[in-house]
Amino acid sequence: MTAPIDATAVAALAHQPIGWWHKGIPPSWSDRPPAQVCASRPDPFDDGVLGPLCVLSETALAHNLSAMARWCLVRGVSLAPHAKTHMSPQLLARQFEAGAWGATVATISQVRTFRRFGVRRILLANELVDAAGLRWLAADLADDPGVVVVCWVDSVAGVESMTATLRDAEATHPLDVCVEVGMPGGRTGCRGRAAVDEVARAVTRSAHLRLVGVAGYEAALGHDVSPESYDRVRGYLREIRAAVIRLGPAFESDEVLATAGGSTFPDAVAEELVDWPDGSTVRTVVRSGCYLTHDDGLYRNTSPLPLRSALSVWAQVTSRPEPDLALLTMGRRDVSHDQGLPVPYGLDDSRVTALNDQHAFLSLGPSDSARVAVGDWLRFGISHPCTTFDKWQLIPVLDDDGRVLDLVRTFF
Repeated sequence: MTAPIDATAVAALAHQPIGWWHKGIPPSWSDRPPAQVCASRPDPFDDGVLGPLCVLSETALAHNLSAMARWCLVRGVSLAPHAKTHMSPQLLARQFEAGAWGATVATISQVRTFRRFGVRRILLANELVDAAGLRWLAADLADDPGVVVVCWVDSVAGVESMTATLRDAEATHPLDVCVEVGMPGGRTGCRGRAAVDEVARAVTRSAHLRLVGVAGYEAALGHDVSPESYDRVRGYLREIRAAVIRLGPAFESDEVLATAGGSTFPDAVAEELVDWPDGSTVRTVVRSGCYLTHDDGLYRNTSPLPLRSALSVWAQVTSRPEPDLALLTMGRRDVSHDQGLPVPYGLDDSRVTALNDQHAFLSLGPSDSARVAVGDWLRFGISHPCTTFDKWQLIPVLDDDGRVLDLVRTFF
């Protein structure tokens, strides 16, 4: 079997010199290849960090990779992690090593990025109506017919547009698609059984599309994990299940995909989208992405898996203008804030109350005020890894002693 990712292309990243533009990195590392830097296992703070600095914990990463692999194995589901979370070929390679079946992305540009690193099974979790993107994808699939790219469809208009573009591009291979089931008030996806069936019929009439499964996203209405929300999620997943069974004769592949599952409700997916009727060949694929690093906010409060926070940002205290206030060298350009503010480590009763572009406002509790001085470095957990990763092009992976084991590149 062909490798799921080009190990040579991934390994080559360790030999591409570090740039002066990689923020947070000590200046002494510039123009050196990561392999050379990592060989001496440096402490980035000893080498002179130009903060803030985003880091990954190797111990937590290894734990999360193993925990997710075991979880999927026990439940009989496959994993196509949402690689848009980190956009890092190095991290995706580790996910494949841990047993991932494929990779999920959100845009055609992200497909191009991971195809550059030889990824051979990709779920594009959107309807691709971009004509230029479809032409590029048709050419890529023609060059390597063994590559599998599956995207979603949720309208007859979309099916017809995609078909026309692929016909004009003289595509030599049909594009695999899943009908996407939506929910009222949610995001994309067909609303209701009749729309699902109509779109499926349109796909089967197309000479340039191939119907291979049913897809959905159960957290489209949010990350509330109350019993009422779980009931709503399970009801939605049962709609996906019913569509898979109902459309059985229409599928054009030997194996049918049933795919859902972000990082909040994978347990519900593994309960509702398994145990298919006899004679069915269905692969249930969960698409969790944030499990790899977990976090100290959104997913700490919602994930059902036993995971550890692996991603954090260090910032320096730059001002103490008031007794209960510290300003730090970390802002919206450095850390996520869309799903909660950063969480300080090692402080008893302090919290971040606001972020500017390059500053964090840390409200200090009485027991912390005397312990925080200008020049101190403080570590912060994050909430929602997707919008922290995209702010960093090079991220050190540290061991438990704070020494660099690897330097991970991202491609946003």
